[in-house]
Amino acid sequence: MTAAPEAQSAAAPIGQRIDNSYAELSPQEQRAADFILDHIDDLAVYNASELARLSGVSKATVSRLFRSLGFTDAQEVRDHARALRSEGVPLGGIALGSGGPNLELDHGRAALEAHLEQERSNIQRALEAVTDGRLDAAAALLARARRVVVIGLRNSYPVALHLRQQLIQGLGDVRLAPQPAQSIGEELVGLGPDDAAIVVGFRRRPHGFTGVVDALRQLSVPVVLIGDSSAARYAPHSTVWLDCPVDSVTALDSYAAANSLVALLASETLGVAARGTRSRISSINRLYGDLNELE
Repeated sequence: MTAAPEAQSAAAPIGQRIDNSYAELSPQEQRAADFILDHIDDLAVYNASELARLSGVSKATVSRLFRSLGFTDAQEVRDHARALRSEGVPLGGIALGSGGPNLELDHGRAALEAHLEQERSNIQRALEAVTDGRLDAAAALLARARRVVVIGLRNSYPVALHLRQQLIQGLGDVRLAPQPAQSIGEELVGLGPDDAAIVVGFRRRPHGFTGVVDALRQLSVPVVLIGDSSAARYAPHSTVWLDCPVDSVTALDSYAAANSLVALLASETLGVAARGTRSRISSINRLYGDLNELE
């Protein structure tokens, strides 16, 4: 049996609350709920009157809908939407087509242009933030480390994986943590001041993230921290802090700037360790040929 709307978790996103309660809503409330689901990425800017007008129902209907979903009023809904978006929760997305062929083309072009502009802004902000010498400091730290461990959890794992793949081209001992089916603790044992850790911590980090940062500090391991502004509170516990935005006009965070930044970090690091890098790359290329691994 479906739980009553009043019993829904206050922590649940509004889309989930609507899904859980949809069958119990009146036809007019369902109409308003449908509009919200179709325009959920814009929910943070609508008031009750605008939602009522745009969905073709009364303001009283919108108010009843909000109460049935566990909200006090439209302001609480807007605050809820802003909070979810700031935490990286997918709310909705840009639609690349709606209406007839001409409308579809025009809307798709505008959506793509908005996406492109946001990507440009993210990359520019990320790279401008490291012009103060932080990138050079991070590269020098990694190049002289005995061992480098790259740590990425949840959304941060693909960025960490890519960074490790770049660094391993020139550095002798670069590890990715956690390995599948392994714990972080197993990867941190034996690390010390002569090593380095790159901790990738973009938003919606798991609870264990704080423990990882604390453990590295207790082991006196130098840390390069990469993350969006929500990770800034960990910056005092890192050796070098690289701030990288993941803002997006779509429902999902964008990691284009993050991948651009880590490519630059890897390139700078291998440049610092140029002599060893050239020798290692030469050996790798020979093995590629011996093993016939590449086309």
